[in-house]
Amino acid sequence: MSIITIERKVLEKNDEVARQNRALFADHGIFVLNMVSSPGAGKTSILERTLEELRDKLSIAVIEGDVQTDLDALRVAKYNVPAVQIVTSGGCHLEANLVREAISNLALDSIDLLIIENVGNLVCPSNYDLGEAMKVVVASTTEGDDKPLKYPAMFRNSSVLIINKIDLIPYIPCDLGVLKDNALRINPSLTVFEVSCTKKLGITPWCEWLLENTRQKPAS
Repeated sequence: MSIITIERKVLEKNDEVARQNRALFADHGIFVLNMVSSPGAGKTSILERTLEELRDKLSIAVIEGDVQTDLDALRVAKYNVPAVQIVTSGGCHLEANLVREAISNLALDSIDLLIIENVGNLVCPSNYDLGEAMKVVVASTTEGDDKPLKYPAMFRNSSVLIINKIDLIPYIPCDLGVLKDNALRINPSLTVFEVSCTKKLGITPWCEWLLENTRQKPAS
């Protein structure tokens, strides 16, 4: 019973900081996405393709979350966008207070879009609000088509699903239609994009959606 109480208190404190983050983002007119996935699904590769297409159209900043190393932040920095690395040193997810510390290193008045790349994990990040407008879950075809059924909370709490590595469909036991149906059964409101970062397929529709939503800055 005490464990449940402690967990609730931790989440309540996180949610309060997340509300503060969200208010700060709103004050500066920043559209914020929390990108989540299991390890190796391709979040950073999608981020790279996104920066290639949108860096001349929007002012974009990135927060990278990893258990160890700053390798992903170095990849993103090559696109000449502000990037802040958070190393959790074993933590399996980002929390709102870590994001609050990270944004102190950014010039918020000059940012249109902030993308937070969370730690690779489909469990804990589903429970932790960072102050984002939307969660974007990335599922790769190499993980199989049953991923939404195994981790329903993440898909239920996300607004967008990006299915990555569609170029590998002919070579792996994954039914793209089943994957989409499983995800939409859990969350019928999901906006779904099918992409391949290596072949650069489907990147433009995703970026067009992102550009439109950033300019509209929808309410959180």
